[in-house]
Amino acid sequence: MRSGVKWLAVALAGSGLLPAAQAQFYKIGTKEEIKESARTLAYDLMLFYKGNQTGEIPGILPGPPTEHKGDYYWWEGGAMMGTYIDYWHLTGDTSYNEVVKQGMLHQTGPNHDYMPPNHTASLGNDDQGFWGMSAMLAAENKFPDPPEDQAQWLALAQAVFNTQAHPDRHDNTCNGGLRWQVPPTNMGYNYKNTIANACLFNLGARLARYTRNTTYADWAVKQWDWIWNVGYIEPEEYRVYDGAHVEANCTDLNKAQFSYNAALMLHGSAFMYNYTDGAEPWKTRISGLIQGMKRDFFFDGIAYELPCEGRHGACTADMLSFKGYVHRWLSVVTQIAPFTRDEILPMLRTSAEAAVKQCTGGATGRRCGFYWSEGVFVDPAVDKTSGAGEQMNVLAAVSSLLIDDANPPATELTGGTSKGDPNAGSRSRDGPEPPPPITTGDRAGAAILTILLLASSVGAWSWMSLGD
Repeated sequence: MRSGVKWLAVALAGSGLLPAAQAQFYKIGTKEEIKESARTLAYDLMLFYKGNQTGEIPGILPGPPTEHKGDYYWWEGGAMMGTYIDYWHLTGDTSYNEVVKQGMLHQTGPNHDYMPPNHTASLGNDDQGFWGMSAMLAAENKFPDPPEDQAQWLALAQAVFNTQAHPDRHDNTCNGGLRWQVPPTNMGYNYKNTIANACLFNLGARLARYTRNTTYADWAVKQWDWIWNVGYIEPEEYRVYDGAHVEANCTDLNKAQFSYNAALMLHGSAFMYNYTDGAEPWKTRISGLIQGMKRDFFFDGIAYELPCEGRHGACTADMLSFKGYVHRWLSVVTQIAPFTRDEILPMLRTSAEAAVKQCTGGATGRRCGFYWSEGVFVDPAVDKTSGAGEQMNVLAAVSSLLIDDANPPATELTGGTSKGDPNAGSRSRDGPEPPPPITTGDRAGAAILTILLLASSVGAWSWMSLGD
């Protein structure tokens, strides 16, 4: 924590010198206050989105940075769509449903598998996976179905799963596992990371619960076993690491820790726990991952992104959106693995309270930053972003406080209406036509560490592993 910044804020507050705009805008003491705050946060987040404007592209936030079009890669648009699907589910506000539906359908690609050719340079397995998970969320939340002549939510999730489970995506290096990138020409193709494999694990677990098809469950088990056996999850304290290179047979473990890796594994494990009626080893895994998350990603109960906190500007725009996914996924864990409720919900409440306290920026006095535990607003421009991820984080944290009043994720047996297609994605190739050679500046998708960064920044990242 930047103690000097916090001390200055406290001193100014005590002296009455803080401007009126610095007073806390958002209130979350009651359900009505939560809904009203979420409504305003959702409105402000939509101001970052241009896809519903004439001449713009539905579904994506301004970007990608490699083309100097904005701060955001393709995948984060899919993550934002998922955030609004949850917002609607939790608050009942339908204001953005048509925008979300338009964006989700526009980005499916010609084979309805979330592999649009114009985003080849951003086509990581994790990028495709995020869009697939948002489609799965739409099915689980019973988000209004698309017209019958268009792709359906469940079928889209199945298409992503099928393309990622296809033998063409897997090889014998590191005894299996998905590579980070899909096209072999993309930078990072020689890296096998947790997030790409966690997305497939998560989709398998959720499709198994939704459809009761054991094939999906078998894949979830296979993915968990690979991630565990390759050492990406530390078995004693459940630290979740980032990945390794195929040239070293995945033995050059990069111990960078990111909250969304651990949260996604926890979320998928809860779905497997629910699918197996509470069977081991899923309960043990859930408990271990919760303890790991509390230790590594919550500072005094406040969401805390390990590589970014206290080092303003240290993380990419991608990483600055992770706190919102953590809040959304952990809140759902309490629904489908209820034994976690008393441990998780107070933590999410404490974190949300800290989140809204620092939303005091901008001309409106309600703009949100990233550094919740510092207690003061830090302008997103400090991190060289426009602030969409930061705003999305707080929207997710606030709306997730309503989880107790929301229906749990639906299945085909509990009222799910989305139509599936077990063969979805069968028309897909391994990926779009290869793009021109990627330059060292062309970093695709939900980039955590590019190969150049891994090669040149061992010292810069080593501080994260000192306690391991």
